[in-house]
Amino acid sequence: MRTPLIALAIVATLTTGVAIHAQSAPGLPGQHDPKLVTAGTYAVDPGHTQVLFAYNHLGFTQNMGIIAQPASGTLTLDPKALAQAKVSISFPVANIRTGVPALDEHLMKPEMFDAAQFPTATFTSTSIKLDDDDPEAEITGNLTIKGVTKQVTLDADFIGAGTNPMTKKQTVGFKADAVIKRSDFGLNAYIPAVGDTIELKITAAFEK
Repeated sequence: MRTPLIALAIVATLTTGVAIHAQSAPGLPGQHDPKLVTAGTYAVDPGHTQVLFAYNHLGFTQNMGIIAQPASGTLTLDPKALAQAKVSISFPVANIRTGVPALDEHLMKPEMFDAAQFPTATFTSTSIKLDDDDPEAEITGNLTIKGVTKQVTLDADFIGAGTNPMTKKQTVGFKADAVIKRSDFGLNAYIPAVGDTIELKITAAFEK
């Protein structure tokens, strides 16, 4: 498993205003070229799919964490009908890591995620709105955390597609951003001292 400190360094990069743009990189198997996407049903690549989150703490810091493998789920798409694409993904709540073991343990308790009763967080798309001028999309769907389901919209960007030389599988990758209120999902403890607004940054790979 990737160490929490490495993951938090990634979060810090993503949440401090540094722009990371998808682009073709000569010599790499994955290319920022939508024409390389092939139709079919893909499975989540759990080793390269993560959710990064950030929240305000006491007005002093923007603290961060990560939910890492093993994510699971599917993506079904046809390049000729992208608005019809469907995605469903689940993450194990027990794999939340903040870099602070005591906090990780506390987040599993009933007043927070109650991981024993609600072990997974899931997102299932319901509609996709495409940007005609760029390979971007607004993906609206149902996010379920702690047994509560709310509609959330992800701002998604296509990163790349191609054949993974290690697995020999067709692979596509995306990143997405969203903002949610944790209180919407029954995670009310310590608001407002610990911020209600949660910034999400998702990186996801799918293969078939």
